[in-house]
Amino acid sequence: MSHRVNRAIALLESGQPIYYVGGHTGHILTHEQGQQDAHTWADYINVGMEHGAFDMAGLDAYMHGLVDGGPTGSGHRTPTVIVEVPVDGSNESVVRYNAWQFRQILARGVHGVLLCQAESADAVRAFVESCRYPIHKVGVGRGLGIGTRGRGSEPAAAWVWGLSPEEYMDLADPWPLNPHGELLLGVKIESLEGVSNVEQILSVPGLGFAEMGPGDLGLVLGYKQVPREPYPPEMQDARERVFAACCARGIAFLETCTPENVARKIAEGVRVIAGHREETARVGRAHSQRTMPV
Repeated sequence: MSHRVNRAIALLESGQPIYYVGGHTGHILTHEQGQQDAHTWADYINVGMEHGAFDMAGLDAYMHGLVDGGPTGSGHRTPTVIVEVPVDGSNESVVRYNAWQFRQILARGVHGVLLCQAESADAVRAFVESCRYPIHKVGVGRGLGIGTRGRGSEPAAAWVWGLSPEEYMDLADPWPLNPHGELLLGVKIESLEGVSNVEQILSVPGLGFAEMGPGDLGLVLGYKQVPREPYPPEMQDARERVFAACCARGIAFLETCTPENVARKIAEGVRVIAGHREETARVGRAHSQRTMPV
Protein backbone atom coordinates (compact mmCIF):
# COMPACT_ATOMS: atom_id res chain seq x y z
CA MET A 1 0.00 0.00 0.00
CA SER A 2 1.36 3.45 -0.93
CA HIS A 3 1.60 6.20 1.66
CA ARG A 4 0.65 8.73 -1.01
CA VAL A 5 -2.74 10.33 -1.51
CA ASN A 6 -2.23 10.43 -5.30
CA ARG A 7 -1.93 6.93 -6.76
CA ALA A 8 -0.73 8.24 -10.13
CA ILE A 9 2.21 10.03 -8.51
CA ALA A 10 3.08 6.96 -6.45
CA LEU A 11 3.32 4.91 -9.64
CA LEU A 12 5.29 7.49 -11.63
CA GLU A 13 7.65 7.92 -8.69
CA SER A 14 8.37 4.19 -8.75
CA GLY A 15 9.04 4.20 -12.51
CA GLN A 16 5.72 2.66 -13.51
CA PRO A 17 3.58 3.95 -16.40
CA ILE A 18 0.05 5.09 -15.60
CA TYR A 19 -3.19 4.56 -17.53
CA TYR A 20 -6.19 6.86 -17.62
CA VAL A 21 -9.82 6.76 -18.63
CA GLY A 22 -12.14 9.64 -19.56
CA GLY A 23 -12.46 11.85 -22.61
CA HIS A 24 -12.84 15.54 -23.40
CA THR A 25 -16.62 15.60 -22.87
CA GLY A 26 -19.47 13.63 -21.43
CA HIS A 27 -18.09 12.33 -18.10
CA ILE A 28 -21.07 11.77 -15.82
CA LEU A 29 -20.54 13.80 -12.65
CA THR A 30 -22.91 12.44 -10.04
CA HIS A 31 -22.49 10.88 -6.61
CA GLU A 32 -23.72 7.54 -7.97
CA GLN A 33 -21.21 7.59 -10.83
CA GLY A 34 -18.44 8.36 -8.36
CA GLN A 35 -19.37 5.32 -6.31
CA GLN A 36 -19.22 3.18 -9.45
CA ASP A 37 -15.89 4.66 -10.57
CA ALA A 38 -14.21 4.18 -7.18
CA HIS A 39 -12.88 0.84 -8.39
CA THR A 40 -11.97 1.83 -11.95
CA TRP A 41 -9.33 -0.21 -13.74
CA ALA A 42 -7.53 3.03 -14.60
CA ASP A 43 -4.84 4.73 -12.53
CA TYR A 44 -6.52 8.09 -12.94
CA ILE A 45 -9.77 9.53 -14.21
CA ASN A 46 -9.64 12.42 -16.67
CA VAL A 47 -12.58 14.81 -16.37
CA GLY A 48 -12.83 16.85 -19.58
CA MET A 49 -14.06 20.37 -18.89
CA GLU A 50 -12.25 21.93 -21.85
CA HIS A 51 -15.25 20.99 -23.98
CA GLY A 52 -17.48 19.38 -21.35
CA ALA A 53 -19.66 21.28 -18.91
CA PHE A 54 -17.96 23.34 -16.19
CA ASP A 55 -20.01 21.61 -13.51
CA MET A 56 -18.66 22.31 -10.03
CA ALA A 57 -21.69 20.95 -8.19
CA GLY A 58 -21.44 17.76 -10.22
CA LEU A 59 -17.69 17.49 -9.62
CA ASP A 60 -18.21 17.97 -5.90
CA ALA A 61 -20.83 15.21 -5.81
CA TYR A 62 -18.63 12.94 -7.93
CA MET A 63 -15.61 13.32 -5.62
CA HIS A 64 -17.81 12.55 -2.60
CA GLY A 65 -19.12 9.49 -4.43
CA LEU A 66 -15.56 8.28 -5.03
CA VAL A 67 -14.89 8.55 -1.30
CA ASP A 68 -18.11 6.73 -0.40
CA GLY A 69 -17.38 3.98 -2.93
CA GLY A 70 -13.79 3.51 -1.82
CA PRO A 71 -11.16 2.74 -0.84
CA THR A 72 -9.49 1.45 -3.99
CA GLY A 73 -7.89 -1.97 -4.21
CA SER A 74 -4.52 -0.25 -3.82
CA GLY A 75 -5.63 1.19 -0.47
CA HIS A 76 -6.07 4.78 -1.66
CA ARG A 77 -9.06 6.78 -0.48
CA THR A 78 -10.04 7.50 -4.11
CA PRO A 79 -8.60 7.05 -7.57
CA THR A 80 -6.65 10.04 -8.85
CA VAL A 81 -8.81 12.63 -10.65
CA ILE A 82 -7.31 15.15 -13.10
CA VAL A 83 -9.42 17.87 -14.71
CA GLU A 84 -8.89 19.46 -18.14
CA VAL A 85 -9.71 23.14 -17.66
CA PRO A 86 -11.66 25.35 -20.10
CA VAL A 87 -9.10 28.18 -20.10
CA ASP A 88 -6.33 27.81 -22.67
CA GLY A 89 -2.65 28.53 -22.09
CA SER A 90 -2.27 30.90 -25.03
CA ASN A 91 -0.73 33.71 -22.99
CA GLU A 92 -0.10 34.84 -19.42
CA SER A 93 -2.98 37.33 -19.26
CA VAL A 94 -5.56 34.75 -20.32
CA VAL A 95 -4.37 32.36 -17.63
CA ARG A 96 -4.21 34.95 -14.84
CA TYR A 97 -7.66 36.36 -15.68
CA ASN A 98 -9.10 32.86 -15.51
CA ALA A 99 -7.21 31.54 -12.49
CA TRP A 100 -10.54 31.29 -10.68
CA GLN A 101 -11.10 28.07 -12.63
CA PHE A 102 -8.10 26.38 -10.99
CA ARG A 103 -9.25 27.53 -7.55
CA GLN A 104 -12.78 26.21 -8.09
CA ILE A 105 -11.59 22.84 -9.43
CA LEU A 106 -8.93 22.27 -6.78
CA ALA A 107 -11.45 23.17 -4.08
CA ARG A 108 -13.44 20.07 -4.99
CA GLY A 109 -10.52 17.86 -3.91
CA VAL A 110 -9.19 16.74 -7.29
CA HIS A 111 -5.57 15.61 -7.60
CA GLY A 112 -4.40 17.42 -10.71
CA VAL A 113 -5.10 19.85 -13.53
CA LEU A 114 -4.33 19.72 -17.26
CA LEU A 115 -3.86 23.02 -19.11
CA CYS A 116 -4.71 22.70 -22.80
CA GLN A 117 -3.31 24.80 -25.67
CA ALA A 118 -0.15 25.75 -23.76
CA GLU A 119 1.76 28.20 -25.94
CA SER A 120 4.17 30.17 -23.78
CA ALA A 121 6.35 29.73 -20.72
CA ASP A 122 4.76 32.81 -19.11
CA ALA A 123 1.30 31.29 -19.45
CA VAL A 124 2.42 28.02 -17.90
CA ARG A 125 4.25 29.84 -15.11
CA ALA A 126 0.99 31.65 -14.28
CA PHE A 127 -0.81 28.29 -14.31
CA VAL A 128 1.59 26.68 -11.85
CA GLU A 129 1.60 29.72 -9.55
CA SER A 130 -2.22 29.81 -9.55
CA CYS A 131 -2.33 26.21 -8.30
CA ARG A 132 0.09 26.79 -5.40
CA TYR A 133 -0.36 28.12 -1.92
CA PRO A 134 2.05 30.96 -1.06
CA ILE A 135 3.41 28.92 1.86
CA HIS A 136 5.30 26.72 -0.62
CA LYS A 137 8.65 28.19 -1.60
CA VAL A 138 10.38 25.47 -3.64
CA GLY A 139 11.14 26.99 -7.04
CA VAL A 140 10.22 30.55 -6.04
CA GLY A 141 12.86 32.86 -7.48
CA ARG A 142 14.12 30.03 -9.66
CA GLY A 143 11.58 30.16 -12.45
CA LEU A 144 8.45 30.74 -10.40
CA GLY A 145 6.84 33.58 -8.49
CA ILE A 146 4.97 33.11 -5.25
CA GLY A 147 1.80 31.01 -5.34
CA THR A 148 -1.55 32.77 -5.54
CA ARG A 149 -4.03 30.13 -4.34
CA GLY A 150 -5.85 31.53 -1.34
CA ARG A 151 -7.22 30.20 1.90
CA GLY A 152 -10.82 29.01 2.13
CA SER A 153 -11.27 25.78 0.20
CA GLU A 154 -8.90 23.59 2.21
CA PRO A 155 -11.52 22.10 4.60
CA ALA A 156 -13.63 20.73 1.73
CA ALA A 157 -10.68 19.48 -0.32
CA ALA A 158 -8.98 18.03 2.77
CA TRP A 159 -12.06 15.91 3.55
CA VAL A 160 -11.87 14.29 0.11
CA TRP A 161 -8.19 13.50 0.67
CA GLY A 162 -8.82 12.22 4.21
CA LEU A 163 -6.57 14.83 5.81
CA SER A 164 -6.80 17.77 8.16
CA PRO A 165 -6.91 21.20 6.47
CA GLU A 166 -3.34 21.87 7.61
CA GLU A 167 -2.11 18.54 6.22
CA TYR A 168 -3.89 19.26 2.95
CA MET A 169 -2.20 22.64 2.57
CA ASP A 170 1.18 21.02 3.21
CA LEU A 171 0.65 18.39 0.50
CA ALA A 172 -1.36 20.32 -2.12
CA ASP A 173 1.71 21.30 -4.13
CA PRO A 174 2.98 20.13 -7.54
CA TRP A 175 5.10 17.00 -7.80
CA PRO A 176 7.96 16.48 -8.64
CA LEU A 177 8.91 20.11 -7.93
CA ASN A 178 7.92 19.37 -4.34
CA PRO A 179 8.94 15.75 -3.69
CA HIS A 180 6.17 15.50 -1.07
CA GLY A 181 3.56 17.20 -3.26
CA GLU A 182 0.35 15.42 -4.24
CA LEU A 183 -0.79 17.57 -7.18
CA LEU A 184 -0.05 16.42 -10.72
CA LEU A 185 -0.03 19.32 -13.21
CA GLY A 186 0.19 18.79 -16.97
CA VAL A 187 0.13 20.69 -20.23
CA LYS A 188 -1.02 19.88 -23.72
CA ILE A 189 1.11 21.13 -26.62
CA GLU A 190 -1.29 21.35 -29.54
CA SER A 191 -0.48 24.41 -31.64
CA LEU A 192 2.39 25.60 -33.81
CA GLU A 193 3.23 28.22 -31.17
CA GLY A 194 3.30 25.61 -28.45
CA VAL A 195 5.59 23.32 -30.42
CA SER A 196 7.99 26.16 -31.24
CA ASN A 197 8.14 27.15 -27.56
CA VAL A 198 8.01 23.67 -26.06
CA GLU A 199 11.52 23.68 -24.58
CA GLN A 200 10.82 26.91 -22.70
CA ILE A 201 7.32 25.78 -21.68
CA LEU A 202 8.54 22.49 -20.22
CA SER A 203 11.37 24.23 -18.39
CA VAL A 204 8.82 25.93 -16.10
CA PRO A 205 9.10 24.21 -12.68
CA GLY A 206 6.05 22.36 -11.42
CA LEU A 207 4.97 20.26 -14.38
CA GLY A 208 4.57 16.50 -14.00
CA PHE A 209 3.43 15.46 -17.48
CA ALA A 210 2.89 16.77 -21.00
CA GLU A 211 1.52 15.61 -24.32
CA MET A 212 1.47 16.47 -27.98
CA GLY A 213 -2.22 16.94 -28.80
CA PRO A 214 -2.77 15.40 -32.24
CA GLY A 215 -6.40 16.52 -32.47
CA ASP A 216 -5.99 20.29 -32.35
CA LEU A 217 -2.51 20.29 -33.85
CA GLY A 218 -3.84 18.21 -36.72
CA LEU A 219 -6.66 20.72 -37.20
CA VAL A 220 -4.15 23.57 -37.41
CA LEU A 221 -2.24 21.57 -40.00
CA GLY A 222 -5.38 21.10 -42.10
CA TYR A 223 -6.57 17.62 -41.11
CA LYS A 224 -10.30 17.27 -40.43
CA GLN A 225 -9.83 13.77 -39.05
CA VAL A 226 -7.46 13.29 -36.12
CA PRO A 227 -4.17 11.95 -37.54
CA ARG A 228 -3.08 8.67 -36.00
CA GLU A 229 0.22 6.85 -36.18
CA PRO A 230 2.01 6.74 -38.48
CA TYR A 231 1.70 10.53 -38.29
CA PRO A 232 2.24 12.78 -41.30
CA PRO A 233 5.84 14.08 -41.31
CA GLU A 234 5.16 17.52 -39.84
CA MET A 235 3.20 15.99 -36.95
CA GLN A 236 5.81 13.32 -36.35
CA ASP A 237 8.42 16.07 -36.10
CA ALA A 238 6.25 17.84 -33.49
CA ARG A 239 5.78 14.62 -31.55
CA GLU A 240 9.50 13.96 -31.45
CA ARG A 241 10.23 17.50 -30.31
CA VAL A 242 7.71 17.36 -27.46
CA PHE A 243 8.88 13.88 -26.47
CA ALA A 244 12.55 14.94 -26.43
CA ALA A 245 11.76 18.03 -24.35
CA CYS A 246 9.91 15.86 -21.82
CA CYS A 247 12.73 13.32 -21.58
CA ALA A 248 15.36 16.03 -21.14
CA ARG A 249 13.45 17.53 -18.20
CA GLY A 250 12.18 14.41 -16.44
CA ILE A 251 8.56 15.10 -17.36
CA ALA A 252 6.28 12.14 -18.09
CA PHE A 253 5.15 12.01 -21.74
CA LEU A 254 1.50 11.19 -22.48
CA GLU A 255 0.49 9.30 -25.62
CA THR A 256 -2.24 7.01 -26.90
CA CYS A 257 -1.29 3.34 -26.92
CA THR A 258 -2.91 0.08 -27.94
CA PRO A 259 -2.48 -3.50 -26.67
CA GLU A 260 -0.31 -4.11 -29.73
CA ASN A 261 2.16 -1.25 -29.22
CA VAL A 262 2.07 -0.48 -25.48
CA ALA A 263 5.17 -2.54 -24.63
CA ARG A 264 7.17 -0.77 -27.33
CA LYS A 265 5.93 2.63 -26.21
CA ILE A 266 6.85 1.93 -22.59
CA ALA A 267 10.32 0.81 -23.67
CA GLU A 268 10.66 4.05 -25.63
CA GLY A 269 9.80 6.10 -22.54
CA VAL A 270 6.05 6.86 -22.68
CA ARG A 271 4.78 7.05 -19.10
CA VAL A 272 1.18 8.35 -19.25
CA ILE A 273 -0.95 6.16 -21.46
CA ALA A 274 -4.22 7.08 -23.12
CA GLY A 275 -6.44 4.76 -25.09
CA HIS A 276 -9.29 4.09 -22.64
CA ARG A 277 -8.96 0.31 -23.04
CA GLU A 278 -8.50 -1.94 -20.04
CA GLU A 279 -6.73 -4.47 -22.25
CA THR A 280 -3.98 -1.91 -23.00
CA ALA A 281 -3.43 -1.46 -19.27
CA ARG A 282 -3.39 -5.21 -18.67
CA VAL A 283 -0.72 -5.79 -21.31
CA GLY A 284 1.32 -2.77 -20.24
CA ARG A 285 1.23 -3.63 -16.54
CA ALA A 286 2.39 -7.16 -17.27
CA HIS A 287 5.24 -5.78 -19.39
CA SER A 288 6.41 -3.39 -16.66
CA GLN A 289 5.89 -6.02 -13.92
CA ARG A 290 3.46 -3.84 -12.04
CA THR A 291 2.73 -5.03 -8.50
CA MET A 292 0.45 -2.31 -7.10
CA PRO A 293 -3.17 -3.50 -7.30
CA VAL A 294 -5.83 -1.30 -8.83
